[in-house]
Amino acid sequence: MTEAQAAREIIEVCKCLHQKNLLAAADGNVSYRLSEDRILITPTGQHKAYLEPHEMAVINSNGDVLEGQPSSERLMHLEIYRHCPKARCIVHAHPPVATAWTIARPFLERLPSDALPEVTLAVGQIPIVPYARPSTEAMGTHLRKFLPRHRVMILARHGAVSWGESTIEAYNGMERLEHASEILRLAHTLGRVSPLPPEELHALQAMRAARGDKTL
Repeated sequence: MTEAQAAREIIEVCKCLHQKNLLAAADGNVSYRLSEDRILITPTGQHKAYLEPHEMAVINSNGDVLEGQPSSERLMHLEIYRHCPKARCIVHAHPPVATAWTIARPFLERLPSDALPEVTLAVGQIPIVPYARPSTEAMGTHLRKFLPRHRVMILARHGAVSWGESTIEAYNGMERLEHASEILRLAHTLGRVSPLPPEELHALQAMRAARGDKTL
């Protein structure tokens, strides 16, 4: 992929995130790794629905700023790229319902997605990463124990992050996370979140293992 193509895909992802209410105003950030020496990332402090290709910032894998004013949360992106060789694109957004689970239930370690067969097949478990102050190095270091196994993670009180081998895979992870979070919230208000029987869950996990690690 050329740099121009990557910039256009990042912008398209940002527009989709905004349309789906997965981020607001200047929230969130998206990056794409062209090579170890050139990583495109959205600029800091700008509304993500109205970005232009020339506004993209560029950093390298060491965190050096090559062009523009990159997101202040770039350390989190770099940490994922370091530990996930397959990662090409990273999406960080603020999905409302997924984030609300971590506020209402601060001791929850993962989204109770074992109630939903499609989540088990398409994503697997979705862990909740302990809280880290935004824009600090801790945002990256808190992710380490979840990488590279998990491609979709909730950030306690601070949204979520997903990575993939393409922009669409990284976006799919965020969209699927919020959709599942909303279903589970509705289930909770209607009564309770009931998990699948263990034998069915194991069968679904085996099916996912046979399909591979990509987020669908």
